[in-house]
Order: sequence, then C-alpha cells, then structure tokens
Amino acid sequence: MKKTLLLSVIIVLLITGCRSRTDKEIFRADVIVYGGTSSAVVAAVQVSRMEKSVILVSPDKHLGGLSSSGLGFTDTGNKTVIGGIAREFYQLIYRHYQNPESWKWQKQSEYGNVGQGNPAIDGENRTMWIFEPHAAEEAFENLISHSKVEVHRGEFLNRESGIVKKNDAIVSIKTISGNIYSGKVFIDATYEGDLMASAGVKYTIGRESGDTYKEQFNGIQKGVFHHDHHFKVNVDPYKIPGDPSSGLLPRISPDSHGENGTGDKKIQAYCYRLCMTMVPENRIPITKPEGYDSTQYELLGRVSEKGWKEFFNKYDPIPNLKTDVNNHGPVGFDNIGMNWDYPEASYKRRSEILKEHELYQKGLLYFITTDRRIPTEVREIMKQWGLVKDEFKDNGNWPYNIYVRESRRMLGEYVMTENEVLGKTKVPQSIGMGSYAMDSHNVQRYVTPEGYVQNEGDIGVTPEKPYQIDLGSVIPKREDCTNILVPVCISSSHIAFGSIRMEPVFMILGQSSGIIASMAIDGEKSIQDLNYNDIKTKLEASGQVLK
Repeated sequence: MKKTLLLSVIIVLLITGCRSRTDKEIFRADVIVYGGTSSAVVAAVQVSRMEKSVILVSPDKHLGGLSSSGLGFTDTGNKTVIGGIAREFYQLIYRHYQNPESWKWQKQSEYGNVGQGNPAIDGENRTMWIFEPHAAEEAFENLISHSKVEVHRGEFLNRESGIVKKNDAIVSIKTISGNIYSGKVFIDATYEGDLMASAGVKYTIGRESGDTYKEQFNGIQKGVFHHDHHFKVNVDPYKIPGDPSSGLLPRISPDSHGENGTGDKKIQAYCYRLCMTMVPENRIPITKPEGYDSTQYELLGRVSEKGWKEFFNKYDPIPNLKTDVNNHGPVGFDNIGMNWDYPEASYKRRSEILKEHELYQKGLLYFITTDRRIPTEVREIMKQWGLVKDEFKDNGNWPYNIYVRESRRMLGEYVMTENEVLGKTKVPQSIGMGSYAMDSHNVQRYVTPEGYVQNEGDIGVTPEKPYQIDLGSVIPKREDCTNILVPVCISSSHIAFGSIRMEPVFMILGQSSGIIASMAIDGEKSIQDLNYNDIKTKLEASGQVLK
C-alpha cells in the first residue's frame, strides 16, 4: 500500500473515531521504541541483546528509514568511528553482495571495488557502504529476526491525546488504531520527533542565530556558496521577465529574508532519493504525471537556456546498474521552501506535502525529457533513465520515505553545536562519534537586491577530525521527562545537525540509547541519574567508538 494511501486511512480514523475504547489492546514491554528508521531498528535490537523485552512500534511497513528508501550511497565520513551494530549492518551488506545471486543486472567484477569499504575494526569482517534499497531492508530484517524484538507495523502515534505521563515520566503511548503501549523507558527514533513533542519535551525548529551558540555558519547565509547548488548566472525571477508586477515564478519566496546570521524557523529542503536505472529490462520509462504543470520548472528552463547542463552530477552509482539520485545544481530534486510546515504539520497536512514533493520530482523528470530549452544531449540521456522495476515494488516503485533532512530538534541536557563538531569545545560525555561535513541543503530561494533569483542556506564545512557526541544530546531535561531518549531529533543546533544527521550516526546513537534505556531499567533509575562511567563501560563493550 502506498504511504500516502496509508496516511489517508489514518486520517479517516482520526476524524471518525470509528474504533471504540473496547477495541483497544494493551501491550507491555520494558522498552517501547517508536519509529521505523535505521536508528529505531538498532535501538530495539540492542535492548533485546541486553535481555529486556522491547516492542518496536513503527509507523512504516518497511523498516530502515532512508537507508532502505534510496539513500544507498552512504555519507560515512571517517569509517573508523563507525562501530557496534552500525558496522554489523554494513557487514551484512557486504555479505549480501558476496552472493552471486545478488548480481542480477551487473557482474560483480564490473562493479569493481566501488563501495567495498575497508576491513572492519576487528580485521575479520569486511564492510560495504554502497547498496540497493532492498539489500538494506533485508539487512535490517536480518538484525530483527536474530533478536527478540516484537515489531508492530503501521502504527502511528496519536499525537493529540496518546501520551499518559505521571511524575514527569511516560507511562504509556496510544496509537491511532487504539493500541496502547506501556513501558518503563521510551525511545523516540523518528525523523520528526513526534513522540518527544507529544510528551512535552522542549524542542526547536529552524535555524538559530549565530549569536545563540556563538556559531559562524548558523542562521541566514545569503551569498555563502559552499557547493554548486546556486545560480552562477543571472536569472530573472518574474513571470514576465523584467516586470515585477507580473509576480514571482513558482518556488521563489517573497520574504524579506533578514540579515546574515539571524535566525528563522525555516528548514533545509527535502527530496526523495530516487533509485533509477538505464537497464531497459528493469526500467520504467518516464511519463507525464497526473497534475503536471510545466510552469513549476520555469527556473530550470531559464538557467538551462544560459548553458547549465550538470543535471546528472549526483546520479551516484550503486550495484546492479542503479543509482542513488540526490539533488544537484540551482534547480534540482530538492523542493526548496516547500517543507517549512512539515515538522509540526498534522498527518493530513504531511500527506499533502509528501504528494506535492512526489509530483514535483516526477514532473521534473518529465520536464527534462520534453522541454526544448533543456540541452539536447541532456534530454536524450534523461529519456534513457527510469525508475527501477525491482525496487519499492509495493509502492509504485517510488521510495517509501522522503528524506527528512531536518525536523524538530530537542532542547536537551546538552546542545551539540558547530563548536563541538569543529573541535573548538570538548565534549564531556561521549556516547559515539560523527565525522561528516556540516551539510545543510538550501533553505530558501529569494530575489537579490539586484533583481535576480538566488538560493540560500547551502553550507558545507568539514571538521578536521572526527568529533564526539555528548550523552546529554539524547537526553531531555529532567523537568521535561525522565524516561525518554531521542537518538534522531537530538539536542543540536541547526548547523551541527547538518553533520550529525547521517544514517550511520543515527544507528550509533540508536544503539547507545538502547544501552542507556536498559541500564536505567536495571538500576531502577531515571535516565538522568545514570553514572556516565558505567555507561561508557557498556558502550565500549558493545563495540561503540567513543574517541
């Protein structure tokens, strides 16, 4: 069932209240993990390994989040800091591709060593970091099947009245279906932070000002271009060129935008990471989507007329002659400015946002194959591409999850900032490490004082070495809640989150959260009262890399 259809069913249930309280079921476990992401799976598996009962309550039918929804060209940074269950996942990927049957559309020898990675920390098992979506989902299901995790799929949190708290601790959560899940510790491993927010944990959305945490790269960043995702030539932003009274073209914000370094509530752009192929036998040709409107891509037409032809620069190769397609250029798959209300939106509104993003990307593909302003060689190449027949087969061959690059961020016991990421501030209580660049995609598209269109918010600053992530970044303040951990929407500034938000790091923080949850149960303590040295010992014993 397509995700949008599933959301529509949920909305009907919300409106009609068709399930009575007598239909509810109550499920109990030591730990309740909410989410279907890679972090959620790893957290639940770790809890099970510590011999605690655990229920994984997943809104998604398919587990793994973006790792199994098209993001197969992994942003790893320094691989040596990826340990524990996260590394086990990439070892499972490697083993999958050692099976000759895994190479249906390409010989393994033709793929070469791309993605093969390097020897694991223990020197015995190899890893592979680049993979097809179905291979990732298979690996996550493998981890689940070898544990005692009870998985409930298609269960969406009742965000309005589904949380029962007592003395600053969550007692139970309720899903829209009417199921109630009672536990001693809860883990919110969603990309959106819905459980955290509904439980009354404080959080923020958008960009802080540079003054908030004494950061250079936070807040509005007009005229800062760290990648090639901006307009390098002058492009007129108006429907009738040169006539402001005709109105702005679609997807350009009319806001005044503010001064550099000031904060706002806007978030970086989302996109679906498309899995595509040029293999005719496995390709679904690009067609005109229902609701197509060519005017939505006028900016792409105008910049193409001026010679831009780099559209295929982020068609990154993954096995079996497929690609992980990401955004590139001034106008690409990132749907800039169309997601700002997503974090706080109702399920109904989120469904609308997802459908709009899907139409935008499908229409973009069609535009590139048909508009005469697109260079001929680009149009002809694009006609050879298509979605993949043997991926996302129960979802119209479209990825299950959109890339929620940023949503809510907790205001916890410790806030990670660019100062920690860049090594300027020492982290007191490490529970894992990151290393990727502070990478924010564009946040908005605006009109410059000179009267041309420009993108803003695309930042990429690489730390000199891996950095530590603090315990307090996954733990809320005591007065907010004493028994929830948040390994995805962690306590972080916008720009620091640009580095932390990578899938391997989410897995690392998920495992650490599972360990902390289990220790809190063993010690009959709130998560804030655990001794860090005890936590550190458990983390290192589980294979986590802390320094």
